[in-house]
Amino acid sequence: MSESFVEFVVAADRAIIWYFLAVNSFYALLLFLAIPEIWKHWKIMRNEDLRSYVGSDALPPISILMPAHDMEASITDSVAAQLALEYPQHEVIVVNDGSTDNTLEKLREAFDLYEVPPAFPRRIETQPVRAFYRSRTRPALLVVDKERGGKADALNVAISSARYPIVVPVDADTIVAHDALLRLVRPFLLGEHVAAAGGTIRVANGCDVQHSRVQDARVARGFLAAIQVPEYLRAFLFGRLGWNRLGGNLIVSGAFGLFQRGYLLEINGYHAGNVVEDLDLVVRLHEYLRKRKIPYDIPFIPDPVAWTEVPSDLRTHGRQRERWHRGLILTMMNHRRLLLNPRYGRIGLVTMPFFFFGEMLAPVIELLGYILTAIGIAMGFLSPQFALLFLAVALGYQMLLSIWAVILEETTFHLYNRFSDFLRMLGYAVLEPFGYRQLTVFWRLKGFWNALRGLTHWGEMRRKGFAS
Repeated sequence: MSESFVEFVVAADRAIIWYFLAVNSFYALLLFLAIPEIWKHWKIMRNEDLRSYVGSDALPPISILMPAHDMEASITDSVAAQLALEYPQHEVIVVNDGSTDNTLEKLREAFDLYEVPPAFPRRIETQPVRAFYRSRTRPALLVVDKERGGKADALNVAISSARYPIVVPVDADTIVAHDALLRLVRPFLLGEHVAAAGGTIRVANGCDVQHSRVQDARVARGFLAAIQVPEYLRAFLFGRLGWNRLGGNLIVSGAFGLFQRGYLLEINGYHAGNVVEDLDLVVRLHEYLRKRKIPYDIPFIPDPVAWTEVPSDLRTHGRQRERWHRGLILTMMNHRRLLLNPRYGRIGLVTMPFFFFGEMLAPVIELLGYILTAIGIAMGFLSPQFALLFLAVALGYQMLLSIWAVILEETTFHLYNRFSDFLRMLGYAVLEPFGYRQLTVFWRLKGFWNALRGLTHWGEMRRKGFAS
């Protein structure tokens, strides 16, 4: 064994340790910055009378955009739930994206649909639209039937068809809390220049769901769904809240977010060629507004909640995480001109570098860390203490952040009422770095490989559905 090889392995391992120390310390900074944000929103929540908003003229009207493909089993309940949300003036636009089942027929029967002429110009090029339908029983409902083009294409049809200046894309299988829209528009009432805003996504698996409403929040019994609960808490409760103080968020979840419709039309809507169309859209929105020196904010609001079913089998979960990382890679590569570019302010100098170096490259560097540490231990020139240091920095640091996210949830929003659920979330936060973390690294590495191969497919996302 050459001395230069030993020196290389030792130096590389030390560099990797410093890398994870820097990345996880930045996460800790986000946590630190999230605390005053949580306190600010929590104080507003305590003193807020949401019922007084319902009759207010200050609230902007909202268009809810709901793409749907082969959703015959749940589409009528989902649409009825969106129509029943507490908000003074909102419409629901359902886009039937080339369904091969009875999705359209179910809608026609449930809401007494009748065909109407196109009332809106096509602002964004999409797959052909077959027909527009209005409801005789629910005037706030518009159903658009179109040829199959994918989620982004369906959302672009909905954006073009919307009547109102604020649009809220919602997945058809997402359960939006009854008062979430009232909470999500809070920045408008505070006079802020809001281009978009994101709400909280929670894990619906295991919850008591009745009539498309979460009646009782519970942590799922299955291991894979349950271990994602602290992961989502970490991502939303302090990850995105922390970015509020660092120039705005780069991600507004495609399952539940709010946008100024005029800005979306200016940037030509969603890009159908990206498998994470929500991330790509927000990056382009930042770029558009920065170039034109338009004052804006893209905040994350923690208390508007939407519940989503997360994958509960390894195959579907792996496809989801591979697609997420493949989309991150494609977005970073497509918009690399923003990286370290002072023209784009903190987005170019802080946010994009973190997502490029701290998120996109992380699985590659973590794999190298495992390999080089194992080689060093096996050949005797790295001590077991060095390996423990690597694991503490790469895995233990994040475990502490997950535990703190669970504690923040318990002491602030407290959506899980049972102490047993709190203890289970803490347990899964401790278990997450051991096995589950390595699986996600593997799936994200597959994302690299598939991005290099130029794959653009979504892959099948199997859902079990909610118990009612």
